[in-house]
Amino acid sequence: MEFTPEHKRRRLVMLVVVVAAYVLSFFQRFAPAGIAQDLAAAFQTSAASLGALAATYFYVYTVMQVPTGILVDTLGPRRILFLGGLVAGGGSLLFGMADSLNAALIGRTLVGLGVSVVFIAMLKIIAVWFEERRFATVVGMSMLVGNLGSVLAGAPLSWLAQAAGWRGVFVGVGIVSLALAAACWLLVRDRVEAGEGSHRHAVDRTVVLSGLLSVLKNPYTWPAAAVNFGIAGSFFAFAGLWATPYLTQVHGMTRAVASSHLSLYFAGFAIGCLFIGGLSDRLQRRKLVVLVAAHIYGLIWLVWLTGMTMPQAVSYLLFGLMGLSTAAFTLTWACAKEVNPPQLSGMSTSVTNIGGFLGGALLQPAVGWIMDLSWNGAMRDGVRLYAPADFKLGFLLLAAVAWFGVTAAWRIRETRCRNIHKELVS
Repeated sequence: MEFTPEHKRRRLVMLVVVVAAYVLSFFQRFAPAGIAQDLAAAFQTSAASLGALAATYFYVYTVMQVPTGILVDTLGPRRILFLGGLVAGGGSLLFGMADSLNAALIGRTLVGLGVSVVFIAMLKIIAVWFEERRFATVVGMSMLVGNLGSVLAGAPLSWLAQAAGWRGVFVGVGIVSLALAAACWLLVRDRVEAGEGSHRHAVDRTVVLSGLLSVLKNPYTWPAAAVNFGIAGSFFAFAGLWATPYLTQVHGMTRAVASSHLSLYFAGFAIGCLFIGGLSDRLQRRKLVVLVAAHIYGLIWLVWLTGMTMPQAVSYLLFGLMGLSTAAFTLTWACAKEVNPPQLSGMSTSVTNIGGFLGGALLQPAVGWIMDLSWNGAMRDGVRLYAPADFKLGFLLLAAVAWFGVTAAWRIRETRCRNIHKELVS
């Protein structure tokens, strides 16, 4: 359809609001890495418990992906963005004021539940309000901005936590989440046609279930989900929790230097999201771009397994390059969307998105559990200290999962940046 100047103005306003909510979801996703030591000291946790606390977000996020896809395809993104913002805001307030590990777990669960709707809703809005040929580019640009949240969860959060306390940071984030929920209700519309977004859509359960089953039965959906599991899952586990402890305890970096490495990783990922999406659209290729970036990502994991000492310039370079190549998994949403019916874009992207968050949910505590098995009992200021060999054992699992994602990339179906579902059916 043709978009009028008024449509273009409205879609820009909506995108700004939704991407702002996405910034907060990224911040919440990776915040435990920036304050891992503070959380370990505040709640006196083991590596496994700390992993479980961080992974709670991912558990809920994973479970909510298919329901979110169904909701955005039926009820529309406006209502779930509003409700999600309210829940996430309340969860962040509870997490910031938690006086026990159990209270913190409940807070993180509510945060994960609330922000779990943001990304799929954003994809649905882009699919409805923007031209199909620009889908990957607009998603990449949105993720570039959204990744400011992950950059803020690195060095800036570490600095703020030391200066003002980590609790105050999460109380403030909770208040901002509530404000964005109100903005989504006032400004977001579900459809391009005037007035459509203000009416409740009828939900036909038979249609919903048949649509979901068609996505799940489609063999071309699963390679994209597998790539998401391998690359995004290992990324969430590493950058979302274990990168900072690894750099401080294995490579002897200060907390500030380790956090700056993490911020560079996130900045590289943000740039990679924009670059890879735009490159894919220009080349009219999905699979080729995913393959090249995924192999670079997998090779860098082999470097971390060696545990070799290196100049900081080299470690900074590797973290930046790893961030760029991690963005390979962002094309999997387009890959899944383009092999399923257009009207099921919410469901197809949500099914694919399950992969990465399932990976994060399983891997964050699994790495901690493996490290606890070989821990020698060393502690400092109430925080467990792990030897390089402990981290290597945990990271073997992350590297194996990363290479599973690299291998799965060879099974992705090339779409040439257009929906080929009818061709596949025929």
